[in-house]
Amino acid sequence: MRSARSESKTCAEVARGEGMKYFARAMKKLLSANEAVAHGVLHSSVRVAAAYPGTPSTEILETVAKLRAAASFEWSVNEKVAFEVACGAAMAGGRAIAAMKQVGLNVAMDPLMTIAYVGVTGGLVLVSADDPGMHSSQNEQDNRVLARFARCPTFEPADSQEAYDMTRAAFDLSEKFRVPVILRLTTRTSHTSGVVELPDEPPPARDLLPYVKDARARVSVPANAKLMREAAERRTAALAAESEASAFNFALDGVGGTAFVASGVAWQYVREVFPRCPAFKVGFSWPLPVEKLRAFAKGKTRLVVVEENDPVIADGMRAAGIDVYREQTPLRTGELNPARLRALSAELFATPAPVAAAPAAVPPRPPVLCAGCSHRGVFHVLRKLGATVCGDIGCYTLGAAPPLSALDTTICMGASIGNAMGMRKAGLGSKRIAAVLGDSTFFHSGMTGLLDLAYNGGKVTVVVLDNRITAMTGHQDNPGTGRTLMGEPAKEADIAGIARAVGIGKVFEVDAYDLKEMEALLKDCLDGDEPAVVVAKGPCVVNAKLVGKSVRKTDETKCVSCGACFRLGCPAIVRKARAGEPVNGRDWAAGVDASLCSGCTLCEQVCPKKAFSAAE
Repeated sequence: MRSARSESKTCAEVARGEGMKYFARAMKKLLSANEAVAHGVLHSSVRVAAAYPGTPSTEILETVAKLRAAASFEWSVNEKVAFEVACGAAMAGGRAIAAMKQVGLNVAMDPLMTIAYVGVTGGLVLVSADDPGMHSSQNEQDNRVLARFARCPTFEPADSQEAYDMTRAAFDLSEKFRVPVILRLTTRTSHTSGVVELPDEPPPARDLLPYVKDARARVSVPANAKLMREAAERRTAALAAESEASAFNFALDGVGGTAFVASGVAWQYVREVFPRCPAFKVGFSWPLPVEKLRAFAKGKTRLVVVEENDPVIADGMRAAGIDVYREQTPLRTGELNPARLRALSAELFATPAPVAAAPAAVPPRPPVLCAGCSHRGVFHVLRKLGATVCGDIGCYTLGAAPPLSALDTTICMGASIGNAMGMRKAGLGSKRIAAVLGDSTFFHSGMTGLLDLAYNGGKVTVVVLDNRITAMTGHQDNPGTGRTLMGEPAKEADIAGIARAVGIGKVFEVDAYDLKEMEALLKDCLDGDEPAVVVAKGPCVVNAKLVGKSVRKTDETKCVSCGACFRLGCPAIVRKARAGEPVNGRDWAAGVDASLCSGCTLCEQVCPKKAFSAAE
């Protein structure tokens, strides 16, 4: 029996034999699927690449930038803009790609639904990196559902080699059918590395395809869109035939009447846990290769579909009249892994599959704001003032965790301002209502909420945590940093100036580490009778490499073990055993872990006994 790894290669080799015109391979590299996509971009003559950073997709554009894989590449202010930039490039006749995480596609759905009608000239690929298990996301949506909704053909790579191959195939397919193609990754695929065979030399560059002015084909007003709608249906029928013929959809023989169908990383787990069973690999997953699957199902006593999250393939097969086994083992939520399939094995075969030796347990590390984080003081003050705080997506979401316990809500990028305004309009009893979001999130989708606040009125205080970087996804540039992804200088957006420009009368900037000034300012704004914006300015300590440059120390003789410093939730503040007699019945004193401390001074400001000071 061939390994899943070699099966994937065989699929790609067959695909090339069917006319996908890939160059002979001689070079091998160890790449994650995200990196492999970037190499696919490099070898596809892509003109424009755009993205908004979001785990698990971030490394795609970072690698594109390192490789200079596209003629132009950018961090866009949000996913909608990124995809619109890519759409424009593809309509102009150039190849383009936009990359985003699964919730980012929600932001880009508006242009996606219509460009699928309008069509493209140059190849257009949209990468949706889904996050089963919600490692870094607020929901667990399965964007294969959205692919069908938008009528966009979809590829699902199972490893890095397929990520490369399918990226190149996606551009070809997009140009053949003049339609955007979705490349759906998942967290485990995006971040797992494997050997990828690449051409020694990139293919020759392609010229821009001719652009012809044609408003009837590109202006989606109702009269034109009705014709586009009919054309989309005809195209879908042709794409179904393409999926049936695709070598990315293939079957493997095996032993027994129980057979499996899987796509993406689920394929790897099926081949690991059930290596002797017949199996069908779905790589070109929409339109679903129904007739190929129907032929595979013949003679099988039981057909089991294994997929992460939603039963997209299973439902499609059932709709086509193919009988699919309804498993009792829960597989629909969370991230799949071999252990979960071994539980399914016990259900199917009345005996669990062999279990490999369990790896050593890794101590849990709860997420926490970094030591010295410039966001910490804002949450400390807001909690002290008893404010109701609507949060947003970013590092600062961690302000909800004890001991800060400051956030009340988190919904999606940019929702904090609208949520806070809605609470105020609904008459929430708390007089003090704040919205908190970061600088990158403010540029992403906070500005529209702020404009609405200024226009419709609402006694809400908006706090923008401005650390001049997109921190949580790995320190990417944004309109506030003064640099582009290409490393070129750019205009620095002025958050306070934007707030004034949309009509906010009370706008302030404050040092994020000055607790006294911040408390006085926030109290005045929260208790005021008009909207206010406070820009709390302080660097990301990791990006600025501040750890260890200035360190605090404690004087045990002054510490009374009151715990005030621990309410900051700073990981650099630790308990250490007292050398002398207990104080207030406690045998510990506050200490500082110098390997984490960045000298932010918050501990000094909250300590009632002045037990903290600068260390040499």
